[in-house]
Amino acid sequence: MTNETTQQAQTPSFQLATKDMHCASCAGSIRQALISHDHVEDVAVNVPGAIVTVVGTIDPAQAAAIVTATGFPSQPAAEAAPLRKGEREAAAIVKERRWARRAIIGLGIWLPTAIMSWTLDESMLWLQWLQLTAGTAVLVLVGPGFFMSAIEAAKRRTTNMDTLISIGAGTAWAYSVVLFILERVGVDHGQPMYFTEASVLFGLISLGHWFEARSSRRAGSAIRELLELQPDTAERITGDHTTQRVAIATVSPGDRLIVRPGGRLPVDGTVVEGASEIDESLITGESEPVQRGVGDAVVSGSLNTVGRLIIEATASGADSTVARIAELVSNTMGSRASIQRLADRVSSVFVPIVLGVALLTITGWSIAAGIEGSWAPFQTGVIAAVTVLIISCPCALGLATPMAIMVGTGESGRRGILIKSAEALEHAASVRHVIFDKTGTLTEGRPTVIAVIAESGTDEDEVVRFAAAAESPSEHPVATAVMAEAHRRGISPPKAYDFVAVPGQGVKATVDGKAVEVMRDPRAACVVRIDGVERGRIDVKDAPLPDAASSIRELQELGLQVTMLSGDREEAAFAIATAIGLDLEHVLAGQTPESKAQWVTNRPETTIMVGDGLNDAAALAGATVGMAVGSGTNVAIEAADVVIPAHRPSAVPLLVTIAKRTLTAIKQNLFLAFVYNSAMIPIAAFGLLGTWGPVIAAGAMAISDVSVIGNTVRLSSTLRRRLGQTS
Repeated sequence: MTNETTQQAQTPSFQLATKDMHCASCAGSIRQALISHDHVEDVAVNVPGAIVTVVGTIDPAQAAAIVTATGFPSQPAAEAAPLRKGEREAAAIVKERRWARRAIIGLGIWLPTAIMSWTLDESMLWLQWLQLTAGTAVLVLVGPGFFMSAIEAAKRRTTNMDTLISIGAGTAWAYSVVLFILERVGVDHGQPMYFTEASVLFGLISLGHWFEARSSRRAGSAIRELLELQPDTAERITGDHTTQRVAIATVSPGDRLIVRPGGRLPVDGTVVEGASEIDESLITGESEPVQRGVGDAVVSGSLNTVGRLIIEATASGADSTVARIAELVSNTMGSRASIQRLADRVSSVFVPIVLGVALLTITGWSIAAGIEGSWAPFQTGVIAAVTVLIISCPCALGLATPMAIMVGTGESGRRGILIKSAEALEHAASVRHVIFDKTGTLTEGRPTVIAVIAESGTDEDEVVRFAAAAESPSEHPVATAVMAEAHRRGISPPKAYDFVAVPGQGVKATVDGKAVEVMRDPRAACVVRIDGVERGRIDVKDAPLPDAASSIRELQELGLQVTMLSGDREEAAFAIATAIGLDLEHVLAGQTPESKAQWVTNRPETTIMVGDGLNDAAALAGATVGMAVGSGTNVAIEAADVVIPAHRPSAVPLLVTIAKRTLTAIKQNLFLAFVYNSAMIPIAAFGLLGTWGPVIAAGAMAISDVSVIGNTVRLSSTLRRRLGQTS
């Protein structure tokens, strides 16, 4: 975990729901307005998702006011009216249809007018009036969406993509009006008019925005799909034992709910009546349903297949597993990858530079016109300047990184892999070394006692009795094994007092007035001491997870080094390593939490640390990317950058694969966002595109958008096709 990531993890953050963002320039304006505040440390703007993530101690309401004053209506996401399921889809569709309507109007008016202009004599008066009417109609019906945005930016003393569009199309239209008037008063200028070109500019750019909105809606479907897993209502049992259908938002912990066959669990809970097979693939990634009965925990979004269940809610609807996953995916989509900082810096100065290039272009051609004493160079300069403005619009730049991040995190989320930040996804793509904790990560984490060795004068049951009593408050797998052994022997452990867990070492407690220690031992899983005297040892055995061996092999095939760190004794660690095909030279046994953290932190290469226990938290925080198992301790999960499903080490190579492909797509998108601009600007400035320059520019800009969108769609389809067997 990088220092920056660690720092941000310790700093409060929140999100703003924002409207009217269109491009990278919009994102730059918002970021610049917020980052200048003393209490703001970082800002990430997700244009497709309309999310602004603010890291800092600034009041959310104050931050929202700053963004609103910048021209983008905002409010803290926590206060915004929640959009769920169909409402989210409807909001996205409204935006998509708005751009589709503008594109249809612009292109629908332009095409027949252009065809007549190409096939008929443009000197005919009625055709010129038709061109003026058509161009003005598009300017009035489609242009305001661009003009208002540009005007708002000007009020803020800044610029955006719509500034370029508005100046370019407006100049082409105004220049044509001047030529039209001159011709009406008898001036024979002999220059073509660009009414149809002004129309096609708005039409093509609206078409590009339509593609953007459509693709953004699809890329953001991950959150909607997650929310669809949680029903809108639940069937609650009332005090008089009748049932009533209530909204999820009204469900509270302790409520009893009926879940009928074929229904999804509305909230997290515990089964209090009934038994059924539950499809928990959302959380575990396992496609096979599992048996759940009285006393078993169940999670929201799981599908109840055959039986009728009554569950007692352990969380409210807003705090359910599905809601938390959706929130985490949303937060990740709103975060900013470090590679995006380059795009942010470029976009912040790009539009002013382009305006300068356009001004130099028309100035240079005007000088040439004066030298030659002809209108022709000036007319070429006007068209060249308009072409420069259009070809330079950086709207694709605003999509390049966020859309790929949305796809990568969305596909990960569908497979139960929860990524806390875009930066974590980016780092995972460049990782060179994967480090696993052993117990609960590569093994089932449910060891069983295989031997109890009592010292002379002490019997086995006494050793188990005191050990089980001391271990009873512990959540460690060895404690679970000892408790299970006590139950098997019919032993009821007495109550423990003064319990202390020593991470990586064992536990201490007072039992029946005696000081009991159950500590790690080189000869067995643990040694039991009573009042400082060794009374016996308990040995346990754990089994490797079914996909541990294949996961290690996949990571090695990806060219990554794999190491296993374990607090267990060498004999047990080597046995697991041999079973999963890991070379013993890459196994470090007998590690303490401190030595684990130090070993991970000292790695010169980028690392992933995978763990699930309290003793892994420091190592997780010290790795480039910390990955916690979903069933692990809260401390481990909080310290990690990524949370993966329990008992699925295969999620590690899966994440690396998704991250690598996502980062590749981001780099490709950034290239595609710039290649047309960088290649075409000098060509446009020198007038080499001729009178068709503005139309060619609009087409090239649309191609830039479509290329980025198409490459992102390709990423999504590739991930689903290649990784479909794990979904």
